[in-house]
Amino acid sequence: MGMWKFSFLGFLCAYFLFTIGAVELGRNQPTERISGSAGDVLEDDPVGRLKVFVYELPSKYNKKILQKDPRCLNHMFAAEIFMHRFLLSSPVRTLNPEEADWFYTPVYTTCDLTPNGLPLPFKSPRMMRSAIQLISSNWPYWNRTEGADHFFVVPHDFGACFHYQEEKAIERGILQLLRRATLVQTFGQRNHVCLKEGSITIPPYAPPQKMHTHLIPDKTPRSIFVYFRGLFYDVGNDPEGGYYARGARAAVWENFKDNPLFDVSTEHPTTYYEDMQRAVFCLCPLGWAPWSPRLVEAVIFGCIPVIIADDIVLPFADAIPWEEIGVFVAEEEVPKLDTILTSISPEVILRKQRLLANPSMKQAMLFPQPAQPGDAFHQVLNGLARKLPHDNTVFLKPGEKILNWTAGPVADLKPW
Repeated sequence: MGMWKFSFLGFLCAYFLFTIGAVELGRNQPTERISGSAGDVLEDDPVGRLKVFVYELPSKYNKKILQKDPRCLNHMFAAEIFMHRFLLSSPVRTLNPEEADWFYTPVYTTCDLTPNGLPLPFKSPRMMRSAIQLISSNWPYWNRTEGADHFFVVPHDFGACFHYQEEKAIERGILQLLRRATLVQTFGQRNHVCLKEGSITIPPYAPPQKMHTHLIPDKTPRSIFVYFRGLFYDVGNDPEGGYYARGARAAVWENFKDNPLFDVSTEHPTTYYEDMQRAVFCLCPLGWAPWSPRLVEAVIFGCIPVIIADDIVLPFADAIPWEEIGVFVAEEEVPKLDTILTSISPEVILRKQRLLANPSMKQAMLFPQPAQPGDAFHQVLNGLARKLPHDNTVFLKPGEKILNWTAGPVADLKPW
C-alpha cells in the first residue's frame, strides 16, 4: 500500500509539473503591475515630501559597536545600520532641526551577537533609554512631543519588546519611552502587544549583492514544486516540541517529508539560492517570530511565497499586494498543504509569477548600497511621508508629561 501511494504521488508530481510546463511556466515570464495600486505607490518619490533630522550621537551608540563586530553588516537585522548610512547622505536629510518633520536616533540595538551569530537583546533597553536621555537633555525636540515625531529602527525578533522569546517579549511589552514614537520594525503581527499602531513593518535585511551573484539563467525551468530549507524543531529551546513555530514547521515535516511534491530538509546546501529559483512555491513559515528572510528571498527569486503565519503583518503592506503575489495558509491547515497548492490553477500561478517579476516588487524588499529609487529605504520614507502632516495631538502642552520614565523591569533602569 505504501509503495502504491508513493508511485501515485510520483505520477501526480510529474503530471502537475508537465501541466504547468504546457503553459510555459518558467522564470522568463513577462511582468505585470496592478494598476492604481502597488505599482504607483511603490514608485513614489519621497524627496520633497518630508525632511529628517539625524541626531549626531557619540559613536558608542553605533559606529564603535559595529567596529567591535562587523558581522552585524550581514545579519538579518542590519537594516538599522544601513538606514543610518542612507539617511546621512539622503536628500531628505536636513541639518536644521527647526524645519524637520521627523527626527531619527541612530542606535544599533541588535548589534550584540553571540559567537554563533545570534543577537542578544538584553542590553538593548538600557542602550535605548540612554540614547533617549541624551537627546532629551541636549535638544528640545524630544521633550515637546515625547518622541511622537521621532522614529526608531528596531529590527529585533519582537521589535521594541526586546526579547527573542514571545512569552517574555509579551511580558515586557514595548519599551515605555518608545510608546509615542513611530517604530520601524521587522516584526508584524495583528493584535500583538509588540506591534503598536502606526508602526512601519519592513523586510529583514538580505544581502543584495550576495543574492545577485547567485542568479541563474532566466529560461531555467522551475522543476521543484515546493521548496523549504530550515529547522522543523528547535530541540535546544523547545525540547517538548509544539511551541516552536506553534507546531507549523513540525507539521510540514511530519506530513510531507516523503512527498515527492515537496523538497524539504534541514540541510542548507550551497545551491540554496539557485534551488529557490527552480521552485514554484517557497514555504515561508513562522519560526520563533512570524517573519524570516525567506520572504525576501522568495520575492527576489520569483518563487511564490507560501506564508504560514497567522495574523502576520507583512512588509509595506500598504504598498505591496501580498494577497496577489503570495499564498496564505492558516497554521492549522498545514496538513492540507499538498491539496491547497495543487488546487491552484496554472493560470493563477502564472499571474503571481508575472507580478513577482515586476522589478518594483523586488526593489522594495532590498536595502542596496548605494540606495536606488523605490528600494526599501525609500519605502520607509514613503511610509513616514504618508503620516504627515502631524496631528495636533503630537505636541504636548507646557508642562504636560505622558511617558513614565521609571516604568519597566528594574534591570532596564540601570545605566548603560
